[in-house]
Formats: sequence, structure tokens, C-alpha cells
Amino acid sequence: MGALASGDPVSDAWLGIDLGTQSARAIVLGDDGATLASASAPLSSRRAEGRHEQDPGEWLRVVREIIRGAVRELPAGVRIRALAVDGTSGTVVPLDRRGRPTGVAAMYDDRRGAPYLDRVLDAGGEQWRRMGYRMQATWALPKLLALREESPAQLWGHQVDVVVDDLSGHPLATDLSNALKTGADLDAVAWPVDVLDRLGLALGELPAVVESGSILGAVSDAVADDTGLPRGCAIVAGATDGVAAQLGSGAIRVGDGASVLGTTLVLKGVAARRALDPSGAVYAHRAPFGAGWFPGGASSVGAGAVSALLPGRDPATLTAAAARRSEIPVCYPLLGLGERFPFVADRAPGFWPRDPSDMADDELLRAIAFGVAFLERLALERMAALGAPMARIATSGGGVRNAWWTSLRAAVSRRPFTVPAQTEGAAGMAVLAAAAVGDTPGDLDATTRRLIPRGRPVQPLGLDDDRVEEAYGLFRRRIAELVQEEAA
Repeated sequence: MGALASGDPVSDAWLGIDLGTQSARAIVLGDDGATLASASAPLSSRRAEGRHEQDPGEWLRVVREIIRGAVRELPAGVRIRALAVDGTSGTVVPLDRRGRPTGVAAMYDDRRGAPYLDRVLDAGGEQWRRMGYRMQATWALPKLLALREESPAQLWGHQVDVVVDDLSGHPLATDLSNALKTGADLDAVAWPVDVLDRLGLALGELPAVVESGSILGAVSDAVADDTGLPRGCAIVAGATDGVAAQLGSGAIRVGDGASVLGTTLVLKGVAARRALDPSGAVYAHRAPFGAGWFPGGASSVGAGAVSALLPGRDPATLTAAAARRSEIPVCYPLLGLGERFPFVADRAPGFWPRDPSDMADDELLRAIAFGVAFLERLALERMAALGAPMARIATSGGGVRNAWWTSLRAAVSRRPFTVPAQTEGAAGMAVLAAAAVGDTPGDLDATTRRLIPRGRPVQPLGLDDDRVEEAYGLFRRRIAELVQEEAA
């Protein structure tokens, strides 16, 4: 970045940092939404016997590396005024009193908390019902209890906390989004002291809780000198990676939906009031700046069925063949057992038109495509029934590279789809930083309109509506049977 001379005009920029499972990414957005710089670096994991760990020290090294890389790309006359960080939801880290990690991180899907889940459910059952979610074995609170037995610590934090504490040089508050799976009270924006007491946790073992978008502090002078960030650059309370991706897609107004088709299908919406789901399939994050709620969930099915059952196939050839077929298969392409959204059934199996091993490749792809589309529609209907209807969908993820499948999903859902121009979680964090510190503080809508370009409309596939409705009706009945069998 070129040096600024006295009197040179300075334009504002906003830094977002996304910590994923496999990599970390930094993006700098200008105040007009232009991407001014970006950088990324890989992250490593260790998985064994239900455990998934990462080294928090690697996060710190990599984050400083990508900040330096992004800063070097910036044109002269640009100053980063604020940054925000997102991380994987439910990841827990032991810390010392200075906010420095003292052991490995138990990642978002680590299951070591399973033996402690009943204790967590008993201690806070009323609290979890009021918050509208059901604690799960991979969530942060049961994992924290497990880690206490393995790795004594003075503080416990989330992935984001480790990074922002390092950037500031001292412990900061945690954001409400990441604190959800640790049991934070979403209404009071605080920890439930009575629940912590019943679990033997002291309030002082956890950082303070603030809403996403709150200004936490500023980067330390030492970090500024090391990374090239300007001294005084504000640190804004971030969010989980799922919320960050939603912000990056621009789906932040009531009635918006963000659907991500990756290995699994993730659906999040925007509602004026919190959606309460007695089954626990849907839970809601509190939106930044009091701008409503972000309800949603993550299914166990998605494009992962394609890579698992059709490895190495040419996507273009396979898709063209699937598109030429005329049948509308009834399929629920679950590879293992158990579903979590839009219904909860821990032992549910998938169902297929016939044995997948006897199906032609193009027939199998068509079945998976319709199965995911039907499940997505079921999820949209479930959200509407809970008071969070989605009138329009911004869809992203690796699955949108298949234009035929995306058009099929739009037709089945009976809602307008767009493919966002920007889907990076890091961009969502840059938007959050700008909304906190920019010219319209707290106005997430105005900031998003300025920084996130409109998406590309999706043309729905031409399908026989009567045949689609007949097949979807059968799909719903088969799913209802699965849920009934689970409850029996």
C-alpha cells in the first residue's frame, strides 16, 4: 500500500475475516462495495473417533498473514477503518486470563460433549425452550464441560474470540451469534447465571456478551505495526460463519431467504419476530443492530450425495443427460441415518425410487436433484408455518454451479431465486464492520444496499406443475411417515 502524504484524500475501507474449516480468508471492501484486496491461507485439522481439533496458534499466525497480504494489495489513499471476524459455530477454546489459547480447539462438529448433553438439557431445559432451540451434542456448551475435564483453563472462548483478543492485545467480549450454542440468553444479551450455576460454571469463566455489530475496541499498536493496519482500526463484534455468509449474500430484509447448497443444504431467513420451533429443527440468531431475527437450519442432505455416489463423473455430460429425462422421482437422498432440518429424526433413513446401485448415472443425478429440491421446499414451508416466510431466495454454494439444478430448485420452490454476486463470509463481515462504524451507524439495510451488488435472477425450469405437485405430495407423506416412526 502506498504511503499517504499529508493532505492526500483518504477513502474508507472495511476488512472482513472469515475463519472456515479448511482456510481463512480476508476481504477489503471499499465504501462503494468494490473489492479492493483479498488474501487467503489454508488451515489444518485433526480428526479421530468423533473428535475434530485445530491448533488456535495456527489461526493467529494465518490471520496476521492474510491481513498483511490484503493490506499490501490496497491502492494508495485507502484506509481500513474497521474489521470484523466470523468463525465456525460451536467451536470452543481454553484460554488464560489474557485471552491466549492454552490448548487445542474442539471444532464445530466435535462430539466429545455427547456424554454431557443430558446434564446440559436438565440444567437449562426451560432456558433452551424459551430461546427456541434444542441443545445438541456438538454444540459448544456440552463440549465446554468435556474440555474442562481434559484441559483446565481460566477462560473459555470461541474461535472468533481467540483472534480478536490477539488483534487487540487483551480479552474482549464475545458476540451473541457465536455465544448462542454456549447457551447465551438471546433476549437479555447475557449469560444465564442460574443455568451456569447448575452446571458448576462460574460467570467469570466466560467473556462478556454483546450483540453482533458492537464496537469491541481497536487493534493494538503492536498489531498495527506488524500487519500494516492503521492504528486505531476498530474491532467490531462478528458472527458465526453461517450468519456471515447470509450478510454477504445481501439477504437481510424481512422476507429474504439465503439458501446454501453445498455438501448439505443450509437455509436461513429474516423475520421480524423469533421463530419458536418446539421440535428444535429451527433456531434463530438475533440479527445485528436489533434488525430482527435470522431463523433457519442445516439439513443432512445436499450436493454431497452427488460426490459420494457419482464420483469422477463429468458434470456437464451427466447434467445434460439428466435434463433430457422426463420422470419426476420421489427421493430423499440421505446417505446415512438422521435428519436435523426441517424435521428432527435421529434414526431417519433416506429413500430412493429404487436401489441407487441399480440406477443409471443420469437417473441417479435427477433423483438427487429433485430430492434436494423437495426438501428445500419442505423447509421453506416449515419456516413459513413458524412465522418466518421467505418470499425470495438468494442461493449460493457449490451446487449453484449446476445451472440446471438451480433452475429446477427455483421451479419446485415456487419462489424467485437469485444467485448473489457476492457470497463470501468475509464480505459479510466487511459489511458488518461498515455498518457499525460508517456514515450510517447501525443501519445494516442501507450499508448492505451500498456494498453488496444485486444478484442474478434465476429462470425457473419449465416443469409440468401437476406432476410436480403429485410427486411432492408423495414426498411429504413419506417424510411424515419417517417422523412418525421416529416418535413411536
